[in-house]
Formats: sequence, structure tokens, C-alpha cells
Amino acid sequence: MKNSVPFYSHVIVVLLLVGTLQGCQTIKEIANLRNVDFALGAVSNLRLAGVNLDGVNSVGDVKATDMVKLAAAVLRKDLPISFAVDLKAQNPADNTVAARLTRMDWTLYLDDQETISGALEEEHMLNPGEPVRIPIEIAFELTDFFDNPVRDLIDLASSVRGEDGSATRSVKLVATPIISTILGPIRYPEPITVVTETFGG
Repeated sequence: MKNSVPFYSHVIVVLLLVGTLQGCQTIKEIANLRNVDFALGAVSNLRLAGVNLDGVNSVGDVKATDMVKLAAAVLRKDLPISFAVDLKAQNPADNTVAARLTRMDWTLYLDDQETISGALEEEHMLNPGEPVRIPIEIAFELTDFFDNPVRDLIDLASSVRGEDGSATRSVKLVATPIISTILGPIRYPEPITVVTETFGG
């Protein structure tokens, strides 16, 4: 009598093959999430030693009274700078899976000088094709990293924010994002440099 393979065995094999192919596709899609675009956007609440620099593009724009205040702060080596910068994140539209940005370790560079490090720990959903803006609050002592004359320090601080309110090329973040997916967290294999640019550029 000739042996025959039961029909349900064929069904199981087919289902396993389909499941394997779907799994490979899912892994490919999730791997593509490493192509999420990050860029720096608007800068707001720019302050130097308590002086509002939001409308200041150079040292010539600083009021005389504020110049006196800033000069005294430099002499005391007490020149805190603070601002908020929008981190823009966009999952490319051709990715078919959403992901959650669960953490991003970052280091701020100002005029190519490494300054402070921090971590973004709030969770943000990244849906394909939908840009997300994430505010990052930054504050540090400027004289801890720069030993320049007062006018140069003011120019450096004011260069953080461009005339249109966006971050300038003098500001960048070196960051390592961690994205949570259905297969678990994906940590970027190496840090990325986040600067001001248009998505897809």
C-alpha cells in the first residue's frame, strides 16, 4: 500500500512558509525604521544670563543696559545659556510600520564645540509619513566651555537662533535614538548627527 502524506500536513507546511515570508518582510520593514529622519527645527526662549536673545541676531542688537549686565556676568564667569529646540522626527512614508521613539541619548555641539549631554526619555509615536516635533530643553554654563571676550560670547549665543527662528548650522546634536517596535527595541548601531535640514535632504 502506498503511503500518502495527510492533507493537513501540507497545510501546516504552507502556513509555516507563509509565516516565514511574512516574518522576513516584517523584519525588513522594521530594519527600515533606522531610516527615520531627524532634524533640528525652531529655537525659542533663548536667554543668556537672564537676557532675552530671541530677537537678537548679533551683539549690535543688544541693548546697552543688557550689555552691561552680560559683561558683568562674564567677569563673574556666570553666563548661563538656555533655550528650547524642536527635534523633528519623521518616519518615511514608505515604511509600513509605526514605531515609538522611547529614548534618545544626545550631546550638544555649539560651534563644533562639545558641551553638555542629556537624554530624551519621553515616548513618542512615529507614524509613517507624519512629522513629529519634540521640544528639548537645553541649559548650561557657557563659560564652562568657551573662554571668549564678552562680544564673542554674545555673538555665539545669538547664533543659536536664525533670523527665521530656526536652529542654525552652529547647533547640532550627536544622538543615539532607541525605537521600540513589535520585535523589540532597536538601538541605532552608531550615533547620528542631527542638524537643521529639510526632511529627505
